[in-house]
Amino acid sequence: MRQPHHPDPDPLLPGQESVWDYPRPPICEPTSRHIRIVHRDVVIADARAAWRTLETSHPPTYYIPQSDIAMAHLQPNPARSICEWKGQAVYWDVVIGNETIAATAWSYPDPKPGFASIKDHIAFYAMPFDAVLIDGEQITPQPGGFYGGWITSREAGPFKGIPGSRFW
Repeated sequence: MRQPHHPDPDPLLPGQESVWDYPRPPICEPTSRHIRIVHRDVVIADARAAWRTLETSHPPTYYIPQSDIAMAHLQPNPARSICEWKGQAVYWDVVIGNETIAATAWSYPDPKPGFASIKDHIAFYAMPFDAVLIDGEQITPQPGGFYGGWITSREAGPFKGIPGSRFW
């Protein structure tokens, strides 16, 4: 059987980190980067103390404390999924006025031990929001639609989610 091709990492620019240097299995680490999510002029999240998960070939996924999220705009969604490292995820809808963005956020109410720090934290897909900023920089969503990583000028790829990356 043919082994999947792993691409060569993109060259690093000053101040960048390569997603190809991130570990597998993934890890979770604290970050003090300023995270802000805004939609329809409503601040959904504004945090300076969150957690990011790092996994080979993926841009970081940020888990924001519920205390830094406008929880009045989140409603539970019945969707569920399983991560072999983090456990069972529950999903959230974001509701602003008459607009509902279904299953655009997720959390792990009972994460596995290596990810206990993200309990009571929520991650968001970036695509549907007007602004998702890290340290004032508009992020680019991880390609492919399935993964929830956020790309800034600090991360070098290529990133899982592009065509042909399924088995990276």
